Amino acid sequence: MNLEQKIEAILLFKNEPVSYKELAKLLDDSVDNIRRTVRDLQEFHKDRGFVIVDDGGSLSLGTHPNASGLIEKIMKEELSRDLGRAGLETLSIILYKGPVSRREIDYIRGVNSGFILRNLLIRGLIERSDPLSGERSYSYKPTLELLRYLGVKRREDLPEYGTALAKIEDFIKNSPENAD
Repeated sequence: MNLEQKIEAILLFKNEPVSYKELAKLLDDSVDNIRRTVRDLQEFHKDRGFVIVDDGGSLSLGTHPNASGLIEKIMKEELSRDLGRAGLETLSIILYKGPVSRREIDYIRGVNSGFILRNLLIRGLIERSDPLSGERSYSYKPTLELLRYLGVKRREDLPEYGTALAKIEDFIKNSPENAD
């Protein structure tokens, strides 16, 4: 697998911005070489359905600007659907435990939550916040709009907040991953 393919695979898998430094570390290569390769990838993808977005320090995948009409139509359909069980489960974890990292959400749920997080972000129910201590990726927390919609002034006013949070913390604490 060449460097271009590896970069594409990482960006697709992560489904969130990845810094040049992180890519260099993961791929055991120099930041300069990663930057050159990314420029080649951007040129290759300039007439494709997705692009590589570069803010100077981090990269992520995005849809091509020419696809905006199609994406807008799909988003409207997506936003008109119910959240579903997976969405509600993820939203509950973020409501009761947030800010919480994607890694922790995935661990609690037992599955990859990237698509669900994206959906909740698009709907304005959650927002990204600074990484938690020891984490490299964003954390997620409920938006003020969500709390207002739920009719609570603060998360602690959610139904059975203390009980639910204690159960989540107990699950994490007693998981095989954290056993001594």
